[in-house]
Amino acid sequence: MNLLNIFRRSERAGQKEPYHEVMKDLVAMAQVMDPNSPEFKEWMRNGGDLGGSEVTVKEAMRNTSVFRCVSLVSYAIGMLPLHVIDAETKEKARENPLFSLLHGKPNDWQTAFNFRQYMQRNALVYGNAYALIIRSMGRVIQLVPLDPRTVEVKQNRDWSVEYRYTPKKGELRVIKPADMLHVYADSDNGFDGMSMVKVAARAIELSRELENSQAKFFKNGMHLGGILSHPEKLGPDILETLKQSLKEQYSGTNNAGKWLVVEEGIQATQLKSTAKDSQQIESRAFQIEEIARAFGVPRPFLGVDDTSWGSGIDVLGQIFVRYALNPWFTAWEQAVKRSCMSDEEAARLDVKFNAGALLRGSMKDQSDFFAKALGSGGHQPWMDYEEVRDTMDLPKKEIAPNPLAHSTETNGNEPEEAA
Repeated sequence: MNLLNIFRRSERAGQKEPYHEVMKDLVAMAQVMDPNSPEFKEWMRNGGDLGGSEVTVKEAMRNTSVFRCVSLVSYAIGMLPLHVIDAETKEKARENPLFSLLHGKPNDWQTAFNFRQYMQRNALVYGNAYALIIRSMGRVIQLVPLDPRTVEVKQNRDWSVEYRYTPKKGELRVIKPADMLHVYADSDNGFDGMSMVKVAARAIELSRELENSQAKFFKNGMHLGGILSHPEKLGPDILETLKQSLKEQYSGTNNAGKWLVVEEGIQATQLKSTAKDSQQIESRAFQIEEIARAFGVPRPFLGVDDTSWGSGIDVLGQIFVRYALNPWFTAWEQAVKRSCMSDEEAARLDVKFNAGALLRGSMKDQSDFFAKALGSGGHQPWMDYEEVRDTMDLPKKEIAPNPLAHSTETNGNEPEEAA
């Protein structure tokens, strides 16, 4: 990082860099200039680099691996139902106004999917997701997502936190935590989230350089399929005739695979791919794995492994939910309770994602599970008929009682009771 690069970032991103982001980098540069500071020593050890990679969000999202990781997590958060439930009875609290906002319509222009997907995307690529909480008579009536690049979170001397929102058109507005839904996961200071793009910046930058190198190779480089050699020097007329013949008869996709006919003692030698070519492919695959590791996405979800998508995909799906999505589930649930609920509501209500759709196995596995849950095979039942239908998102349906169940009638053929 240097002073020139700080201002060049805005040109590459195609938009103005937020003021507070530029000031942070200027402060970092000032610290580096002090020879007695630990930052200066680290800067010297790194050869004049502060350790920050010049990868913008816009550039990172052009990387297909980053885009896939972000879309997998954000789409999952967007599509899964988010419910407000009674903490004691576990029933859905449909009468609470927050239920319809989180499950159906958070504002006048977004669906619940669009809102949560956009918020989660911001939390991943920028580190923070912000939504302004609009209330009327103490009730939450709208959740308005804000561009995280226009919001700065600050901790005061009394440890209170405030949000400084500067819209593109308008003046600075200071927002209290009670009026801001703030979703983030990892943080290095406890109140400001950390961007996964910055965490994976080195891997993204190297992947970008490998891709640029390969693009330049195919654009400007020379990729030869073979060599034509002759023991003696060919005359200009013969050489020109040979070039024209190769161009007309053997170039292009329509002529691929044709045998070459040569005369005058010319020898044809085929060139094979080198170990360097294989290493380049391996390097690009390794960078995909490095990026996936930062986001917690299993490798096969990015098309890296040539494995069969059989029964193992269920296990991979469970790993994805447990270790990549569950932390975000908790971050969302607790952020909503913290900012959108009163103390009285938070004491009796919970906010929960329903990840059952992602954790369900095959139809056979589900039928075995529900059969045991209903008491099949001598198991102690822990679910009833309506709970099974509700889990499968099926409507309520009356079932006729089993005439053989708990029957006290006899058919007259039973043995007499012992005296």
